[in-house]
Amino acid sequence: MVRSTLRGFRSRTGSTVTDTAPSRVLLRRTATVVSEVFAPVVLVVTVLPVVGWSSTHSLAGVGWGLFAVLFCAVVPYAVVLVGVRRGHWSDHHIRDRSQRTVPFLIAIGCVAAGTAALAVLDAPRAVLALVVAMLAGLVSTTVVTRWWKISVHTAVAAGVASVLTLVYGPMLAVTFPLVACVGWSRVELDCHTTAQTVAGALLGTVVCVLFFTLLR
Repeated sequence: MVRSTLRGFRSRTGSTVTDTAPSRVLLRRTATVVSEVFAPVVLVVTVLPVVGWSSTHSLAGVGWGLFAVLFCAVVPYAVVLVGVRRGHWSDHHIRDRSQRTVPFLIAIGCVAAGTAALAVLDAPRAVLALVVAMLAGLVSTTVVTRWWKISVHTAVAAGVASVLTLVYGPMLAVTFPLVACVGWSRVELDCHTTAQTVAGALLGTVVCVLFFTLLR
């Protein structure tokens, strides 16, 4: 009787473990997809041409946005990929906080150069304002990262959602739930704590709204 009960218990327990394991795998895979699809570099590449279009309602504005993408995404990301390949950094998201300072400083230099180029070439005001907001956000996250691993994913996602709402109106506020999804993905993948993702979202929102509104 006891053995039969134990066998039943083990069977039920084994079934539970078997049932939950695929769920965990599915959650991790979903989180990975969300984390990659809404990665900072992807969002930056997307938002700059979109804001460029809004500034001129022509392909010229899109061109200015793509020009800014070179400084704000292409070059910094290429540096990261080369660094990862040479073993300087852990992966393309640079999960190890202690490794983030150098690539962040390089990114700051690239975005600063882009800001100067856009100003000298008389780029559309909205594009220049967005790049300055990105520079301010990058400097802020770099400073915080020296002591605490604030989430760059949620900072960029929240900043992009804020800018899109400012440019295209309240209807684009529907993009904010995506920030929560990005935050969830980073926590699910054990890359950040909930506090770090929330702090990133708050920082990204405040910095982008402040600088973009003032300079637009």
